[in-house]
Amino acid sequence: MSSSLVVCEVDVSLQEKLKKFRFRKETNNAAILMKIDMKKQLVVLEEEYEPRYPYIHLHLHLADVINHKNNILCTYIVYSYKLSHGDGRVSYPLCFIFCSPVGCKPEQQMMYAGSKNRLVQSADLTKIFEVRNPDDLTEDWLKEKLSFFR
Repeated sequence: MSSSLVVCEVDVSLQEKLKKFRFRKETNNAAILMKIDMKKQLVVLEEEYEPRYPYIHLHLHLADVINHKNNILCTYIVYSYKLSHGDGRVSYPLCFIFCSPVGCKPEQQMMYAGSKNRLVQSADLTKIFEVRNPDDLTEDWLKEKLSFFR
């Protein structure tokens, strides 16, 4: 029953942005951070991380994405990651990461946990990960999680 719980809807403009993000042509790492607007009970865009100039080769690391945040806030991240495989192949998995650090207010945790499935469904995401400690969000952590999908 809890898997069907929906506390917040997903903002229509965010749904469109996620759809475009899913089909982006760039080969760099990039991320979209989302939050819940508690007053509107709506999942909204918080910030985008993507190089502004395509000719500059920038790597976006998960630690950079989350380190600017206050470690007691929940957040959703959709992360497009350039993954180099041992056999020379390169793939670009789209990962959904729900970060719910220890110390978040219980009502905030419930709101985010209850809204997660609606967001995942609306963005059509399949690689879904959760983390309680933002310090765990490292490239090694992500590679380990993605190894299940190879």
